[in-house]
Amino acid sequence: MKWLVVLCALVALSECLHRMPLIKQKSPRKSPLEHIKKYYPMADILEDGTEPLTNNDDLYYYGVVSIGTPPQSFTVLIDTGSSNLWVSSVYCTGQTCQNQKKFNPQQSSTFKFGSQSLTLQYGRGYMYGYLGIDNVEVAGVTVAQQTFGIAQTEDSSLGGMPCDGILGLAFQSMAIDNVVPVFDNMIKQNLVSQKLFSIYLSSNEQQGSELIFGGYDENHYTGQITWIPLISETYYQVQMDSITINGETVACNGGCHAIIDTGTSQIIGPSPGIINLNSYVGSSEGSVNCQSIQNMPDVTFTLSGHAFTIPASAYVQNWGEDGCSTGFGSLGSGGGIDSLWILGEVFLRQYYSVFAVDAKYVGLAQAK
Repeated sequence: MKWLVVLCALVALSECLHRMPLIKQKSPRKSPLEHIKKYYPMADILEDGTEPLTNNDDLYYYGVVSIGTPPQSFTVLIDTGSSNLWVSSVYCTGQTCQNQKKFNPQQSSTFKFGSQSLTLQYGRGYMYGYLGIDNVEVAGVTVAQQTFGIAQTEDSSLGGMPCDGILGLAFQSMAIDNVVPVFDNMIKQNLVSQKLFSIYLSSNEQQGSELIFGGYDENHYTGQITWIPLISETYYQVQMDSITINGETVACNGGCHAIIDTGTSQIIGPSPGIINLNSYVGSSEGSVNCQSIQNMPDVTFTLSGHAFTIPASAYVQNWGEDGCSTGFGSLGSGGGIDSLWILGEVFLRQYYSVFAVDAKYVGLAQAK
């Protein structure tokens, strides 16, 4: 555990970090990606840098990457629940691709085709295309000869996605065609001084959220970072001991597993647990009275012995004229995944997350 002592003693000076701002824009109530991915995991069916991120109506957080020479820029969903980078391309002619920026290999002097086609099968949707190799710029850091996907066909479920592709940040073991993920190549090419990245998700409409490569920013959290060991080198999967309300266990009784996932907007779980959780907070099938939020209880998620509490003001989503609903969604009950939970953006807006890839830990701290 020596690395933890050293890591906790580091001061993440902003001038040493590569920042990717994350973007937030309004979108329909139901995210297209919410339907095609994360209800079922795929397994079952610089110097240091920072990139600003965008949140789309509390459903999407995405940033900008540039590919090729000269660079072509694309907005991509930031996803710790998958491992491949892909973008739309000029070969994609279906209706789904019409509103996306398209990568043109012929306009890049450094591009070359890979030796394989690429199929990314999500829970309820897919992308089919080709593998390509080119320089990829992320947060001002250029990753040389990165393998990525160029889409030829995209499932219609992707049509409403307000970006041009996905940047996967999970482990290589989960990457389709064993492609080396972008952050792994950052490490291999010595573009980051620390083998970790961090994500701050702000509820602000247009600013504040960001992805930091190679470090973390103490200005994004209060108190100390709590380090939780990973139990899998696929997703960022941790042990969850229980979900409680006022000290009473309402779900995950006896323990379960949880995935820390920026690609999912809600807190997702198996149907029995979600039904019970919604019942305990006073929700009828997810809907709540907007006037009763201040009287609704906190929900506590205990991860490897550490308690992380979410107040009602964080887990209730206000849809304006459509009323209010909880941010708890059903995973379903089949496929051998009854004990799996996904802690998505509802959770991560409350807790600044640090992904220590090499050490196999996730750090969580109360977000500012």
